[in-house]
Amino acid sequence: MSTPTSTSDAEALIDSLDKKGPLYRIQGALHRFPWLSPLLVLILAMIIFYLLNHRFLLPANLSLIMQQVSIVGAIAVAQTLVILTAGIDLSVGAITVFATMVMAKSAFENGVPGPLALVLGIAVGAGAGALNGVLITRLKLPPFIVTLGTLGIFTALTLIYATGRTVRDTELADILKVMGNVIKLGPFTITWGVIAMILLYVIFAYVMRNTAWGKHVYAVGDDPVAAGLAGIRVNRVLFSVYTVGGVILAIAGWITIGRVNAASPNVIPDANLDSITAVVIGGTSLFGGRGTMIGTFIGAVLVGVVSNGLSLAGLDQAYKILAIGILVITAVALDQWIRRVRS
Repeated sequence: MSTPTSTSDAEALIDSLDKKGPLYRIQGALHRFPWLSPLLVLILAMIIFYLLNHRFLLPANLSLIMQQVSIVGAIAVAQTLVILTAGIDLSVGAITVFATMVMAKSAFENGVPGPLALVLGIAVGAGAGALNGVLITRLKLPPFIVTLGTLGIFTALTLIYATGRTVRDTELADILKVMGNVIKLGPFTITWGVIAMILLYVIFAYVMRNTAWGKHVYAVGDDPVAAGLAGIRVNRVLFSVYTVGGVILAIAGWITIGRVNAASPNVIPDANLDSITAVVIGGTSLFGGRGTMIGTFIGAVLVGVVSNGLSLAGLDQAYKILAIGILVITAVALDQWIRRVRS
């Protein structure tokens, strides 16, 4: 029976023994299932908030949380796609609001039929996302800089187009208010906006797991050079991610109209930060190539649970900012640790 005869052999043996420990197995499990840690945190948070206030788990309150999450949850789908490619999109909120105002004002002031106004808004969202994609792929500019610039551009375009005016309930086309319609599911009350958000997650969870495009997105985020050598057209994938993201953001704008029952240029001011928070807390790596849609969904719900739970506990919303900040830092630190797992 042979024994290690050199320092390198000894180190290899120690390393192999370490890998058999419970900590390594936990690390490996979190690497394979990045949504697991936010799920555990979500369950723990719900238990704590229930102990603080028994009304927390009432169907009416859980329904309210899901309605509150529907907008940011939908936006976070687009943000997840971008972050999976190791990018980041700071313009998601501005694109969503711009598409919202185009839908509402084109129907109200320009006499465009409601269904056509909806299609027009989705086209605007797709065009805005495509602009980001072109600037990133053709000019080779960093996504952070590009989307920081287009954040200002789309915010300004929204203010110019809307002239500071809110399109209110009675002025909205009927089809634009559909996402606010209520559905009773036993003791729970949800809206079509919540269903639309969940469908976005289901669709893109399937796409990312079972289609060539989804696998290419992961490959580009993990290592764009290696992806290119493998025959993947990296720039085309990146362009498609931002364009598809723009379509999702326009749908999020439709959900926003239903939730707010109006179209305002000043709605969802924290959408950028909240969407990034949901994605990061949900286990998607800021370095790209690792993450899941289910993780982002859990992250978005967790943000909603923390906000709602603190309110029911009678605590100042400053504690929400504190709690979310701690969760984000913890999630990034955990990601760094998980990335060290060896295959």
